[in-house]
Amino acid sequence: MKYILVTGGVISGIGKGIIASSVGTILKSCGLHVTAIKIDPYINIDAGTFSPYEHGEVFVLDDGGEVDLDLGNYERFLDICLTKDNNLTTGRIYQSVINKERRGDYLGKTVQVVPHITDAIQEWVMKQARISVDSDGVEPQVCVIELGGTVGDIESMPFIEAFRQFQFKVKKENFCNIHVSLVPQPNTTGEQKTKPTQNSVRELRGLGLSPDLIMCRCTSPLETAVKEKISMFCHVEPTQVICVHDVSSVYRVPLLLEDQGVVSYLCQRLSLPIEMRPRKMLAKWKEMADRSARLLEHVSIALVGKYTKLSDSYTSVIKALEHSALAVNHKLEVKYIDSADLETTTLQNEPVKYHEAWQKLCSSHGVLVPGGFGVRGTEGKMLAINWARKQNKPFLGVCLGMQLAVCEFARNVLGWEGKTIVIDMPEHNPGQMGGTMRLGKRRTIFKSSTSVLRKLYGDVEYVDERHRHRFEVNPELKHHFEKRGLQFVGEDVEGERMEVIELDDHCYFVGVQFHPEFTSRPIKPSPPYFGLLLAAAGKLQSYLQCVIQTSFGGSSKLNYCVMLQQFIVQM
Repeated sequence: MKYILVTGGVISGIGKGIIASSVGTILKSCGLHVTAIKIDPYINIDAGTFSPYEHGEVFVLDDGGEVDLDLGNYERFLDICLTKDNNLTTGRIYQSVINKERRGDYLGKTVQVVPHITDAIQEWVMKQARISVDSDGVEPQVCVIELGGTVGDIESMPFIEAFRQFQFKVKKENFCNIHVSLVPQPNTTGEQKTKPTQNSVRELRGLGLSPDLIMCRCTSPLETAVKEKISMFCHVEPTQVICVHDVSSVYRVPLLLEDQGVVSYLCQRLSLPIEMRPRKMLAKWKEMADRSARLLEHVSIALVGKYTKLSDSYTSVIKALEHSALAVNHKLEVKYIDSADLETTTLQNEPVKYHEAWQKLCSSHGVLVPGGFGVRGTEGKMLAINWARKQNKPFLGVCLGMQLAVCEFARNVLGWEGKTIVIDMPEHNPGQMGGTMRLGKRRTIFKSSTSVLRKLYGDVEYVDERHRHRFEVNPELKHHFEKRGLQFVGEDVEGERMEVIELDDHCYFVGVQFHPEFTSRPIKPSPPYFGLLLAAAGKLQSYLQCVIQTSFGGSSKLNYCVMLQQFIVQM
């Protein structure tokens, strides 16, 4: 097993997740099996109870793990399926050690950070690194480990110490450290400054880790003199200083690393069993990056939510939209709208903000209402849903968005007021918030052969998608809605939970209880989002015609990919 530790310096949010994913991608393109682990030094057991404004979105895995959004990057880049144990937090480590102490596993010894916490970290990493994350079940050969936060943070010290010991346990030829640092370029001088990187590397070396590669985040490519200066003061060869400047698309980051010899260096440093030959996987990434840069037609989607001040709150949603926009050959414009700004109270208090929000909504080609929690902003979301329904604008509601679409229909079409439409699920525990929702991969059965979403999935009988909710639409009211044209076309296996809604006589009005964005991939966009973009670009009917003309055989995954490729070629 080869271990690649990715650390960061100077500031948090520097791009360690994208760089770790990109390193894994170029190694996977060489034929290696790659896994990834994200370490978060906070004391929370998992990310499930975070506000999206804390660390961005909460990403959900197949096994129901609520984890850091970087695991979403790993899954999208590497096309793998991780588990909740691939996200390690201080809280989980301390919890496991305290449980051992309570059981008497330490035989009366004093339990300390060193060696007990540091040993637990190393054991966790070594055990999890060998768990298969690919569909073929093969044990990984390389494990990319991202240590969250910045070097020098007090909460990450036990992890730094654990990896200082770990490098000797697994031997030098099986461990390397990539340090991501910032090279700022102040507008006043225009000069690239190396001092923050020098100080960051000095701090890291003082803690016992020496970086093998220094990846410098900067706005423009590193000048040769700057690279040589970093090399001299940070005790590495110039070839070990890698420039990761701002690029037009994240698809270009793996190509950027490949062009600077990262694969050949890691091959030599870790004695990796790979051949240096042209790789099909990277060719696909280059084709995606080039196609993304050539797009001329635009499509705009109004994202109506309550966490719109931080784009990381909707990372997977944005990625799913980007994947779909690329598949329909359109450049995506996302218009973020705080749902509270659409409400009449905003008109009274801040009329300019109110009219700006409605102008954004009315000028969009499609409307998306993503998942969320709490009452704030729900009236604004229902106003946006009402507008999309009446104006025949493409609409997709996800989780809460689907529930509010049902509520809006009940209020404005059925004329119901004060009736409970959305109810608690039996498994919801109101006394404990963490891990008590309906989580992870669940099966949805399509009940209608004419469903638009069923056709978008490849005319399959069922789909397996990830869930994260504690409320559901009351199934006893189903027949009232279906009489008036709101069809419940998807249900769970028992037929007790409403999973998919579609509105009759509308260009595209779909709601899903699950979160399809979590399984969207660059080459295989999520069908509900793909349908939204097709409808917004005016291409949905031509795609559905392509579905009818395609003769299906084999797995649904193959069918969907075949249809998608045929449609892109036709365009």
